[in-house]
Amino acid sequence: MRCLVTGATGYIGGRLAPRLLAEGHTVRCLARKAGRLRDVPWAGQAEIAEGDLRKPATLPAAFAGVDVAYYLVHSLGQAGFEAADREAATNFAAAARAAGVRRIVYLGGPEPAADRGVPSPHLRSRAEVGRILLGSGVPTAVLRAAVIIGSGSASFEMLRYLTERLPAMVTPRWVRNRIQPIAVRDVLRYLVACADLPAEVNRGFDIGGPDVLTFHDMMQRYARVAGLPRRVILPVRPLTPSLSSLWVGLITPVPNAIARPLVESLVHEAVAHEHDIARYVPDPPGGLTDFDQAVALALAKVRDAQVETRWSTASGPDAPAEPLPSDPAWSGGSAYTDLRERAVAAPVAALWRVIEGVGGEHGWYSFPLAWSVRGWLDRLVGGVGLRRGRRDPHRLQVGEALDFWRVEEIIPGELLRLRAEMRLPGRAWLEMRAEPDGDGGSRYVQRAVFLPHGLAGHLYWKSVAPFHAVVFGGMARNIARGATHPGS
Repeated sequence: MRCLVTGATGYIGGRLAPRLLAEGHTVRCLARKAGRLRDVPWAGQAEIAEGDLRKPATLPAAFAGVDVAYYLVHSLGQAGFEAADREAATNFAAAARAAGVRRIVYLGGPEPAADRGVPSPHLRSRAEVGRILLGSGVPTAVLRAAVIIGSGSASFEMLRYLTERLPAMVTPRWVRNRIQPIAVRDVLRYLVACADLPAEVNRGFDIGGPDVLTFHDMMQRYARVAGLPRRVILPVRPLTPSLSSLWVGLITPVPNAIARPLVESLVHEAVAHEHDIARYVPDPPGGLTDFDQAVALALAKVRDAQVETRWSTASGPDAPAEPLPSDPAWSGGSAYTDLRERAVAAPVAALWRVIEGVGGEHGWYSFPLAWSVRGWLDRLVGGVGLRRGRRDPHRLQVGEALDFWRVEEIIPGELLRLRAEMRLPGRAWLEMRAEPDGDGGSRYVQRAVFLPHGLAGHLYWKSVAPFHAVVFGGMARNIARGATHPGS
């Protein structure tokens, strides 16, 4: 079948596309920018269609000839996400119906019991999207999953960092609520299999793993699987969801904008009320993946640097694309630039290895305290901070997050361009180049570019400019040294 995958730049969509290809399906991915999927390992096997679910005119070509359309997008962490998701789902449904799509598959969240209070905005929005798609006139399967356990998922990262960094913690009462987590491999298995559902199936299905646990249980069992001592966990009443999300944002790489809706969802019990999906997609011979096995598999992927996708892979629709720092003429306003160059007594290949290894566990090659403080300041004002890290310690690809930057362009052996995603009164880029010098050595060229927004932007640049000699100068010096003396 021809399958359309929306959200292919995200956590689930980026894993689903290659699995559909492995099953022999033709895959077309809808992305706002086709370049975001340029470097994924399966890019050469899939069709890439540029379009935006909030711009209906861009959709007909993407839906043409499609048999099964997967809705795997959401606006979590963005202002006004409920309205944005409503609009996107409505446009998706209309485009699918007009194109004669035979099946829609949507991965949503759990539906809290009616007697458990008002659902969180996040869960309410996911449920609304499900209703819009079920009412589209196209047979739809809505898969309702609670916490997804897999390397790189936001829920797993939250669980992992809280458990590993806090041997003792005061927690909100929701850690005693029951949850039915599910392994990401089982979620993907269901998504792939739903392409073959009978035409008369138009309904939602609860999906969950074999274990019903509390978040307290999940932290203790994570500790056991990871070889950590038992954690001391004391639930207390005063920690509201808002305070809890700030606490999660402080300890984990998940920023407050995403942590808050996740935490608000955990306030509600999330247990599957039925397992009707088994009528159409029988459980595997060994059963669904239990929690301990899911954690062990995820930790192995993290340890071996084999994480396919991460929660931070997706970027919001408001991510700026223009102007680029490589543009010969800026579209108005002033552009501040900090340019550093250094001769390197090592070949380009050696210099490139150091450049591509920047960030994450390797750090930023200069004044770690300054980078750390900048990351903490960003977290305090609601930004992503410096702790998103990187998916792979050695290789980068276009579109993925790198601490508080995002890879905007990469030309292996030549250029790495990062776009800032920290909170700034303007737009910023950091560009690193490796150039041959003609004598067997190389030259390192580093350029930081800032396009200020209003007076605040100009004042910001003036205030941080005195530190550039230490931060950016030290960075250029240490990158050159690292290429010349590996391991020093």
